[in-house]
Amino acid sequence: MVYQADKNRYETMQYNRCGRSGLKLPAVSLGLWHNFGGVDTLENSRAMLYRAFDLGITHFDLANNYGPPPGSAEETFGQILKDDFLSYRDEIVISTKAGYLMWDGPYGEWGSRKYLMASLEQSLKRMGMDYVDIFYSHRLDPDTPLEETMGALASAVKQGKALYAGISNYPAKETAQAADILKSMGVPCLIHQAKYSMLNRWIEDDLLDTLEDKQMGCIVFSPLAQGLLTNKYLDHIPENSRAAKPHGFLQTNVITDQLRQQLNSLQEIATQRGQSLAQMALAWSMRDKRVTSVLIGASSVGQIEDNVAILDNMEFEKEELNRIEKILK
Repeated sequence: MVYQADKNRYETMQYNRCGRSGLKLPAVSLGLWHNFGGVDTLENSRAMLYRAFDLGITHFDLANNYGPPPGSAEETFGQILKDDFLSYRDEIVISTKAGYLMWDGPYGEWGSRKYLMASLEQSLKRMGMDYVDIFYSHRLDPDTPLEETMGALASAVKQGKALYAGISNYPAKETAQAADILKSMGVPCLIHQAKYSMLNRWIEDDLLDTLEDKQMGCIVFSPLAQGLLTNKYLDHIPENSRAAKPHGFLQTNVITDQLRQQLNSLQEIATQRGQSLAQMALAWSMRDKRVTSVLIGASSVGQIEDNVAILDNMEFEKEELNRIEKILK
């Protein structure tokens, strides 16, 4: 059966202008970091993309190394794009990134022109596309001149292989420098993708001010802190949870009694707001209007639906924010 997108998909989603550009992004974007790799079930990946688009999510975020194995998330997305979304391509924003280890040898990671341009070519082939909408430098390379890295992004745009340039995981100082370099090359830096949540607030120190000054957008990832800001860990660590796995970014020693007490206190406020803890955490991460979009991950259609439901209650009373602040300190 041929996929037909919901005709009402744009009626409830909120779209925010990305910095000083003509591009708008949905308040909720879908990241394909997990659950879209070669080890995952294709039909579940397909169902999640269907539902996301039907709910007005027009931005799908990838990177060269997403999987596992690395590259397979782009292959999965490319297959679904070809089979189901090709007629909607001009309604979709597709981003990919390069910076982390992708292949062996001295040219398989970081920020050299050779690596970035080769990675983008590979990404386009995996997805069966002529261009991506946003191409990011995934992380700052301390050993490569910033002019070289930004020059590669500018080349990608000028060659028509990307419509916009972005950076991810850059400190504020280097973000400002990168924006200035790209501007001098005639290619504005559209967006910064940064890790941000109730439990990781580093962008509040100076990055958001820098982005505002440079007229850049901001999309935040890991807004649920790898699942900590959900109801999974309020009482114990479930056997099948991410924290229970011997490998990965979330380890059991992070879930202290103090953290669990904080999470339960936050859950009380969320309940009073008529939200889950996850929904409140997502809405909270967008309370600053300089945040353009929140990047969610999902393993099921239901999770996407729950996350998009934050649009029903995005505002906070001052008293709520004060209570949250006391809990997080």
